[in-house]
Amino acid sequence: MKEIFKEVEKIYSSKHLLVVGDVMLDKYIWGTTDRISPEAPVPVVHIENVDYHAGGAANVARNISGLGGRVSLVGLIGNDSTGSTLKTILAADDLSDHYLVSDPRRITTVKTRIIAQGQHVVRLDDEDDALASADTTAAIKEIMTPLLGEVDGILLQDYNKGVLSAELISWVIARANEGCTPVYVDPKKHHFSSYQGARLFKPNYTEYLSVIRTGVDLETAGEAYRKENEFEVLLITRGADGMFLFQDGNYIRIPTRARSVHDVSGAGDTVIAAFALNDVCGLEPTDSAMLANLAAGKVCEAVGVVPVTSHSLMEIVDHYQE
Repeated sequence: MKEIFKEVEKIYSSKHLLVVGDVMLDKYIWGTTDRISPEAPVPVVHIENVDYHAGGAANVARNISGLGGRVSLVGLIGNDSTGSTLKTILAADDLSDHYLVSDPRRITTVKTRIIAQGQHVVRLDDEDDALASADTTAAIKEIMTPLLGEVDGILLQDYNKGVLSAELISWVIARANEGCTPVYVDPKKHHFSSYQGARLFKPNYTEYLSVIRTGVDLETAGEAYRKENEFEVLLITRGADGMFLFQDGNYIRIPTRARSVHDVSGAGDTVIAAFALNDVCGLEPTDSAMLANLAAGKVCEAVGVVPVTSHSLMEIVDHYQE
């Protein structure tokens, strides 16, 4: 795997991926706690630091950029201070906000995580998860159209925050297929039936179980589901149990490669980013999945949403090569 990665890494900078989906701001409140509140049985957290990161589809873009690929990000924000903060964070990550559509009728999604002694205490979500209006969806299509013929692959990142309607999903896949551009999907179950014809479909195991027939073994049901929906590759993530890859009648289990797990936040974002970038570089799906698995293991070693980089991926590839 080390030699494969060393060769494919040379190609990363020549590839351009388009990420479309729900962008959000990740806010982290770090602190300590040494007592329980007298008002309720909850810890009192003394705030020591607050920081912000680009999350959701923007975190997928961060991972692609961190690996060395070129990336364009299409999403939806509100005309608010959170949206302005997200733009500032994107600029700090050398990512453009040029293709973000602003809708003054919506708020920008922000997830606030309170962490004490390295442990998550609570998460607060402030969001508008209604589907984008027809005129906003039209604006997203308009801003995307010039990009569709320029990119090597398209990633659809669905977090159920309103950007990816069934109509927009079908439109993107149809346009991509016309240009033979592969589409990589990180879905939510509300839209499972809309993604037919994608190159990669990557649900987690819980989402997958919500749509398959019961009483059928995973290997049989997974391949049947892949063929029924015309996915070239089905990749099911199972956290500590690794991944399951289905392609052309073949079924492969890939075990987890995390040396220590401190935080799984953002691991799924890393998986699809790494798989897609390696796939458009010409690796076989099995090799792309193995590198994606290693990349996810690496980001789980840190607390908070931390994107993978070429350097950090090489470090964990080296570790398991020994």
